[in-house]
Amino acid sequence: MLSHRSRVRVSVTCRWTVLDFLRRHLAGPVVTRSMSASVEPSTREHGEYERAVQVLNGLQTNAAVLEQIRRLGDRQYGAMEVARVQHYMDRIRLEPQKLDQLQAIHITGTKGKGSVGVMCESILRAHGLRTGFYISPHLLEVRERIRLDGHPISKSLFVKYFWDVYNKLDKTRDMFSSSLGPREQHSGNMPSYFRFLTVMAFNLFLQEKVDVAIVEVGIGGTYDSTNVIPSPVVSVITSLGFDHMDILGSSLPEIAWQKGGICKVGPVALARVCVCVCV
Repeated sequence: MLSHRSRVRVSVTCRWTVLDFLRRHLAGPVVTRSMSASVEPSTREHGEYERAVQVLNGLQTNAAVLEQIRRLGDRQYGAMEVARVQHYMDRIRLEPQKLDQLQAIHITGTKGKGSVGVMCESILRAHGLRTGFYISPHLLEVRERIRLDGHPISKSLFVKYFWDVYNKLDKTRDMFSSSLGPREQHSGNMPSYFRFLTVMAFNLFLQEKVDVAIVEVGIGGTYDSTNVIPSPVVSVITSLGFDHMDILGSSLPEIAWQKGGICKVGPVALARVCVCVCV
């Protein structure tokens, strides 16, 4: 990871936009893909999907995780987040190096993450590439958070990959218990809601062989679950503002340090200098 000073410098000096970068580096003509007709899920498929969502909702919620961090005031707890996600990836035999196959575009910022992600997705698909897109939160259904080729994954795909990950984790509850601290034990050595979906999305993107994965950060960057990506092709920081200050810090440099944590040595870093102040 980059130092605090280096991350701030990246935010100040970078002049490219992510769209300019994609246009400069994509070759070949724009293609048009035909849209397949939507198929209504069967009653059985719908029931299986609802059962998977019910089990997912039984995991520790994001709100509970954030409240725990606020209550403890423990930055070290946040600092272990990448290690926690890696722990769950190890249990389903998903090595971090495999994530390099995703050619990930990692996006953080206070405002504009989703919009930039959608624009990247549209440009890449127009050039004939298969895209995966991990975004949060969802509006109506949780499967909206994981997209393939510009659309939320189907209920059948959600069910398939949910149980693939869940069953592997369930079988290894006790095998890796010593590598987690006591704060994780209350959940039965299973990941929280967002951590689970992060691991599930990466597994799905690899199995479905996407050309590029667009990954939106949940909160911050440095200690976010998605920061397990070792070498994104592009790291993107949109406009910064004062959000989640009880977790990310009370000043703009502290927040910028958190967001800049997705910038790794080697990959291109793109940033927009725009400070949002909420009065």
